[in-house]
Amino acid sequence: MALNPPLPAWPNCRVWVIGASTGIGAATSRLLLAAGARVAISARQVDLLSQVADGQANARIEPLDFTDSSQVAAAWQRIRAAWGGLDLILIVAGTHAEIRAWELTEHNAMALLETNLHAVIKTTAVVLPALLAQGNGAIGIVSSVAGYRGLPKALIYGASKAALIYFAETLYLDLHPKGLGVYLINPGFVKTPLTDKNEFRMPHLITAEEAATAIAHGLVAGEFEIDFPKAFTRQLKFLRILPYRWYFALIRKVTGL
Repeated sequence: MALNPPLPAWPNCRVWVIGASTGIGAATSRLLLAAGARVAISARQVDLLSQVADGQANARIEPLDFTDSSQVAAAWQRIRAAWGGLDLILIVAGTHAEIRAWELTEHNAMALLETNLHAVIKTTAVVLPALLAQGNGAIGIVSSVAGYRGLPKALIYGASKAALIYFAETLYLDLHPKGLGVYLINPGFVKTPLTDKNEFRMPHLITAEEAATAIAHGLVAGEFEIDFPKAFTRQLKFLRILPYRWYFALIRKVTGL
């Protein structure tokens, strides 16, 4: 049973993807454009956005700095004016940095939180009034399975993703009765420019195109949590229910950290 209201069929759907220049955002944008959706794509790098758009008439390039809410608000107004509204906002933008407890500083913590958490909240605050006035539409937020439980080297990254999970869950409770959709997207390991920096083995690694397919399927199905790949996320969901004594011992054994 769908937890979200149905989206329009892709040829009738107006989508804004924030964080569309590389990785999951770029692959999802390409997939939705190929399906006939009108897709506005945003990120800092105009050249990469142009490659994603590839001259398609149903693509709209809106470069911006995601952490600057005034730029987000201006792009939001332009897109709505051009298309008469929006059906789906996908907030994909994010960053990653490994931080251990002894490496923690105010600077490295705030740098991650500004992109991964604060900008997501500020963007949601920008788009919500118009969606509520429309009485329909949906917001999709990309978090991560790293937010399920504490993991070594993810002191701030994991915390930001855990906060996004809570944020999306509470958004759903508030917005579902008002006819709006909320999607929580929790990927496992996906091959992107960010994960290319990882020096450890990434179990069940999938391509960005495979991630985009899973996202599109979950959106059409009206799921709340869209998590993938299932072979990996089911294992992590099991770990969420373990007592701390068992969980900490298992993580230390598996990671060696």
